[in-house]
Amino acid sequence: MAVDYAVIVVYLAGMLAMGWWGMRRAKSKSEFLVAGRRLGPWMYSGTMAAIVLGGASTIGGVGLGYQYGLSGAWMVFTIGLGLLALSVFFSARIARLKVYTVSEMLDLRYGGRAGLISGVVMWAYTLMLAVTSTIAYATIFDVLFDMNRTVAIILGGAIVVAYSTLGGMWSITLTDMVQFVVKTIGVLLLLLPIAVIKAGGFSEMKAKLPTEYFDPLGIGGETIFTYVLIYTFGMLIGQDIWQRVFTARTDRTARWGGTVAGTYCLVYALAGAVIGTAAKVMYPKLPSADSAFATIVKDELPVGVRGLVLAAALAAVMSTSSGALIACATVANNDIWSKLRGAVSRGRGDEHDEVKGNRVFILIMGVAVIAIAIALNNVVEALTVAYNLLVGGLLVPILGGLLWRRGTAPGALAAVSVGGVAVIGLMATYGILANEPVYYGLPASLAVYVIVSLATKPTDAAVLVAWRERLAGRGAEAEAPAPESVTA
Repeated sequence: MAVDYAVIVVYLAGMLAMGWWGMRRAKSKSEFLVAGRRLGPWMYSGTMAAIVLGGASTIGGVGLGYQYGLSGAWMVFTIGLGLLALSVFFSARIARLKVYTVSEMLDLRYGGRAGLISGVVMWAYTLMLAVTSTIAYATIFDVLFDMNRTVAIILGGAIVVAYSTLGGMWSITLTDMVQFVVKTIGVLLLLLPIAVIKAGGFSEMKAKLPTEYFDPLGIGGETIFTYVLIYTFGMLIGQDIWQRVFTARTDRTARWGGTVAGTYCLVYALAGAVIGTAAKVMYPKLPSADSAFATIVKDELPVGVRGLVLAAALAAVMSTSSGALIACATVANNDIWSKLRGAVSRGRGDEHDEVKGNRVFILIMGVAVIAIAIALNNVVEALTVAYNLLVGGLLVPILGGLLWRRGTAPGALAAVSVGGVAVIGLMATYGILANEPVYYGLPASLAVYVIVSLATKPTDAAVLVAWRERLAGRGAEAEAPAPESVTA
């Protein structure tokens, strides 16, 4: 596997080199956290697709295809649907706000009283998302180098922490663009056709597998509904996703670039399910469905191609991991730490000092993520906790703020508190992987939001006027793109 090793080593070295290049470009808070808000449509589309299609979408998507057939595409499909909904209905308004975090948006909408508690919930979500991505390095490096789990997590995590700390969003954007290309070539153009051919084509696959493997709803209606609640709605409100929206040069870029990325996700979902179905034909008795991706890559692909496809899996994990890491650090510094220490108003501080502060927080959060990943084994449980907290606690106040004028700060705080406590309590009662936490937690959050908002004084008219000005793209701090704006 010397050639495969060489491909991986060159890829990892390239990631570090881009981190160094990004460090020279990230001179202000805006450049470090949101790439100067100047990404054009092609670069925006590629990086947005990279952030949402991580290890769970690649390795997990193939595993679901192995277990359920074509209906295994639904998990990644609902991610694509969520990104499409965000891009078409909300991204233009989000981009015009010119903020850095979801909690800043809540402060603007509700008058500065919802940010801290929502920041804590969002921080917990992004931390768990970064941890789950980091755990996935163990699987990939085990296939590549037969490496110890702890060493694999430290190696993969250290590379992501290094380039993210050096250049912030600029480094992450550049590496994500490379990762998007590698994933497209490795998974869609190489692994997909090779897997189908090795399985004997679609006719042979249909002959050897039960008919339910080709039923679009074979995974079950309740499972699909749960995926929609968790992943489709989760795409609408996650800090890791919004922070990419903030990088768009214009609201039009955010809308159309995101639509392209969402459509790409739908294609990627079907490809993963087909690869998994082909693996079921070739290896009908694997001990674990999640091992289908690694098995087919290791046993069926030629030298060199195998290295590229494994690099694609590594790219998928790294893109999600780096995006979650910078989101976690941004929330920790700007929404929690700055409020606890009574920081001056945003925009008045020294930009260079703010870059250093955010860089320190990425390093601290990165070390914490690696440590938690080493101690934690169950990726699915950690990811479920993250999305249950996000959707149960923050979906209602965020969408309510965007869509309902009568929503108030007390209503938003009550929704976050009741929704968050409800999902935690229900996970303790029914189990972390149960559907009940999000089924009951979300309606409880909605009911409390509406009742408390109607029972309390409407949001101050001046706050709503300022909010509408920001939504229209007026009243925000000037952050005009520099002459060398990225147009790709």
